[in-house]
Amino acid sequence: MNFSAEKASRKWPCAGLACGERPMVTVAAILLMLCAQAAPAAAARKSGAWSPGASSELSRERGPKLSRTALPASVPLPKARPAEAPAAEPDKSGARKQSPGEPTEQAAPAAPPPPSACRLALTEEIAIAPSIPDIHGPGDCGGEDLVRLEAIVLPDKHRVSVKPAAILRCRMASAIADWIRTDMAPLAASLGSVISDLDNFDSFECRGRNRMVGGRLSEHGRANALDVRSLKLANGQSISLIDRTVSRSLRESALHSACARFSTVLGPGSDGYHEDHIHLDLMERRNNYKICQWEVWDPLPQIAPLLPAPRPEEAPPREVAAKSDATNSDAAKSEPAKSDAARSDTSEPDAGDIRPPAKKRRQNRRF
Repeated sequence: MNFSAEKASRKWPCAGLACGERPMVTVAAILLMLCAQAAPAAAARKSGAWSPGASSELSRERGPKLSRTALPASVPLPKARPAEAPAAEPDKSGARKQSPGEPTEQAAPAAPPPPSACRLALTEEIAIAPSIPDIHGPGDCGGEDLVRLEAIVLPDKHRVSVKPAAILRCRMASAIADWIRTDMAPLAASLGSVISDLDNFDSFECRGRNRMVGGRLSEHGRANALDVRSLKLANGQSISLIDRTVSRSLRESALHSACARFSTVLGPGSDGYHEDHIHLDLMERRNNYKICQWEVWDPLPQIAPLLPAPRPEEAPPREVAAKSDATNSDAAKSEPAKSDAARSDTSEPDAGDIRPPAKKRRQNRRF
């Protein structure tokens, strides 16, 4: 059989469907679309939540694919809170929830710790020592509960200035103030004056012992030590704790009082590093062991003796001359005896004493 487009159009003019069925199919499709759009609006109208713009919103939200599932008749709501329910507790933290768009707020600084018992006891009636922030240096360097000791107040309200001001732990500063008030002030009063200044040679410094690089950390690095050179009096005098010209009894009193209060006392004669000052600290050791090394030297003579003193006239006569005469007589007696012995050696031997010469043995000359 031969087929062509003309023959096919003559044989099947509507391509397998009657020409009158095409408009019917189109009309049915349009009706189905309208029914699908009207179903949600009718459901909303029945539930009472319909609004004039609902149909337009539904028409805008229509996707490319039609869905025949109907929306629920009503949205369930949570039950009302019963009257006997306890009231909601407010947020104790007081923190407000931060929205995503707000910038982050910086955390509030932590509150300072409460003052220690030492800080409460070290009042302005004892010392002028304001608190300073804690120091945390490299390693164990630094400390907590620190003060800047500026002056010590004596019982008579007189102030002893610490020059320069010393950075110490509160416990060490309290020990220094007690030492000056109780022990050193009476010593100055015995000299007819009062202490005006305390010569601070060194206090807090992050370093090794005896300033040795790489050595163990000194108590100065922990703000637990003070080096003192002298105490200046109001009348212009100065009590140098290392001066030989100062009264020995006064220096010994300072030595005994310091060794009773501090765990380490180093001064002249200790190790060669403390010849020009006195080192005081409160280092904690096992069994409360203490070190007190401070030699109280005697004063030097005013004139160094270069030559021996002349022999006094009342001295008894020397015995050296008599001993020398006795030794000369003994030497004279010994000389004749020696000459007689020499003569006997040079004289010829007797005939009976002559002996034949001994034969020499042949030496073994093996090499």
